[in-house]
Amino acid sequence: MLVSERIRAIQPSPTLAINAKAVSMRQAGVDVISFGVGEPDFDTPRHIRQAGVKAIDEGFTRYTAVGGIPELKDAIIEKLRRDNNLSYEREEVMVSCGGKHVLYNLAQATLNPGDEVIIPAPYWVSYPPIVMLAGASPVIVETGEAEDFKLSPDALEAAITPRAKLLILNSPSNPTGSVYTQLELERLAEVVLRHGISVVSDEIYEKLIFDGKPFCSIAQVSEELKGKVFVVNGVSKTYAMTGWRIGYVAGAREVIAGMTKIQSQSTSNPNSIAQKAAIAALTGPQDSVRNMVRAFDERRKYLVGRLNGMAGIHCNMPGGAFYAFPNVSHCFQTDPDGRDVKGSGHLCDYLLTAARVALVPGIAFGADSFIRFSYATSLEAVREGIDRIEEALQRLVASV
Repeated sequence: MLVSERIRAIQPSPTLAINAKAVSMRQAGVDVISFGVGEPDFDTPRHIRQAGVKAIDEGFTRYTAVGGIPELKDAIIEKLRRDNNLSYEREEVMVSCGGKHVLYNLAQATLNPGDEVIIPAPYWVSYPPIVMLAGASPVIVETGEAEDFKLSPDALEAAITPRAKLLILNSPSNPTGSVYTQLELERLAEVVLRHGISVVSDEIYEKLIFDGKPFCSIAQVSEELKGKVFVVNGVSKTYAMTGWRIGYVAGAREVIAGMTKIQSQSTSNPNSIAQKAAIAALTGPQDSVRNMVRAFDERRKYLVGRLNGMAGIHCNMPGGAFYAFPNVSHCFQTDPDGRDVKGSGHLCDYLLTAARVALVPGIAFGADSFIRFSYATSLEAVREGIDRIEEALQRLVASV
């Protein structure tokens, strides 16, 4: 067998697997409502699409600089200055084929065998595998529902060993929707600086925040800390551009140079046409973002209200992104066919069969008592889906 040991240790993305299963069932004629994949259900705004068409018409279809065209780097630099009060130069910015590609390149450029990366749980499903593919070890730190799933300074302190190199921080969070405040980030920053580790700040959901609350990047805490932070972002979630595959990072130039070297030997440049579209996204009108946030907010309030109205289920109100993460451990029982529902995976299987609703089990995020809802789907689908789930859960409880 030519399969490497590292591949044997890695599982496929569970969120993409759930989505593929839902698509397959739909193709077979089954009416499935999916709360699975984290993808906005909006079209890419017209002015962004037009920028892509213009790029094609003008023949902008050849190789570009590996780390992104200068115009896009300048648009990213201006975005970080305008929105985050952060100053960078071109050599400190790199563009990759989506945010996930940024994180992969970053891990490859910074981690060695034996290094440790601190990851608060619940975590996005790809963080641990990306760390493992770089030969390093993920150190999972559990966070509590009562603390809104946020990492505390004490828990961070306890997780740091001499081998610790990076902390991955995701705000707003996938899967919980939690958003760190400036004060919370300042307290974590004290621990980071005391131990000299670096931070990967995944800010892909930055613009999707509710209730008028401000976004704060940990890189904004101090100039000293900024030098130890890699700000990761992209256009996928904010501008409904998941398929365009444009992510970016800002950070220390020597690491950016290393990431560029890695990318030159793997994908080469990001898609040329998508780069032009990303410039339009970052520099053009932002009305579509505000409209999308309003729609997500309406769905968020309805979904969480319905979940908290079900016996034995509790769901924190997410402050950002488009996910809800209810505690469903009360439902781990025996289904009407006599099969044991022992965890989030079994419960999601039951709901897919009994309610024709696709969800992602919390175990994929390091939290087996929970399941993840993506409400990046229409309000009508949210209503119908939650009706089906409530009925199926009532049958489950009644069967005990």
